[in-house]
Amino acid sequence: MRFGLFMAPFHPTGQNPTLALERDLELIEHLDRIGFHEVWIGEHHSGGYEIISSPEVFIAAAAARTKYIRLGSGVNSLPYHNPLMLADRFVLLDHLTRGRAMLGCGPGQLTSDAHMLGIPADLQRPRMDEALDVIMALLRGETITRQTDWFNLQDARLQLKPYSEPGIEVAVAASISPTGAKAAGTYGTGLLSIAATTKQGFDAINTHWQTWNDVAARHGNTADREKWRLVGPMHLAETKEQARADVAYGIVPFSKYFTHVLPAGPTRGDTPEEIIANTDEDGFAVIGTPDDAIEKIQSLVDESGGFGTFLLFGHDWASPAATRHSFDLFAQYVTPHFTGQLERPAASCDWVTGSGGEFVNRAIGAITKAITDYADEQQTTGS
Repeated sequence: MRFGLFMAPFHPTGQNPTLALERDLELIEHLDRIGFHEVWIGEHHSGGYEIISSPEVFIAAAAARTKYIRLGSGVNSLPYHNPLMLADRFVLLDHLTRGRAMLGCGPGQLTSDAHMLGIPADLQRPRMDEALDVIMALLRGETITRQTDWFNLQDARLQLKPYSEPGIEVAVAASISPTGAKAAGTYGTGLLSIAATTKQGFDAINTHWQTWNDVAARHGNTADREKWRLVGPMHLAETKEQARADVAYGIVPFSKYFTHVLPAGPTRGDTPEEIIANTDEDGFAVIGTPDDAIEKIQSLVDESGGFGTFLLFGHDWASPAATRHSFDLFAQYVTPHFTGQLERPAASCDWVTGSGGEFVNRAIGAITKAITDYADEQQTTGS
């Protein structure tokens, strides 16, 4: 299993946005150093919280400051872009990052963004399908002529072949409805289940897989569990009490913001204590220890039947220092539990410490022999 971050990001108003964006970049640099596999960066244009308007620009900046971590748009709102222009930008990113760029696709989470562009909310999903159909064809090297009520392409083609082989990785976002899973199956992409830990999202996990698998089969594609990413929020500390004290820093404004952007917000309550109690009851978030995180991820594995990547849902619930420490704990204890990096060191340690002193006695014997041999040598030389 791989691990990453789904970074909207969420930054409360009333703070310096320049510094908030710098912290986001610094966090990605840190995740690169401690072995996280990928980060997905959101696109939003209203609300004042999710302040990255162009994942592509942010990915370019992050790529220049990192070495290994893969960087995706989480997600580009396809109805807001001419599909030729978006595909062309990601091919450029694919070359600039030497294959570390990934294209995430969705209809647009914030209807306030669509409102400013004059796009009716009920047209966002159909337009996403129209755009994705064109983008996938362009990435395959096809020439497209297509006229719709919102874009017009004539003999459109990409100047560059993607750097990545066999092509740029593309994933479609899904939350509760089957729309995203259906699109992933239709166009042969990966799937981002971004609400996997909400009650409705958890219940929909099997529906996502079944829809993705069935639709993919009808279109000659394959639903690949390795390309399935599940998303959920966590904040970790050495104790559950410390984790809960940490999130009192920012969980209340996060909750208030979400009640205005989603029909059924994932957090409920007016105080940190109420919100934490409700997230415990709903299972939406882990606010606790690495052991709690392991238990939650295992429950997702069991419910889904297996997936390729777990993405931590980014948030500003805790201070920057406590947030970074949470990622450190995750990398130190949670990641190796699922990647199989703990068993061999533990087995080797058990073998040595369980020897009953055999290896220590051998060392003592060798040292004693070396001392004796040297004394004999000195005696022989002296005589």
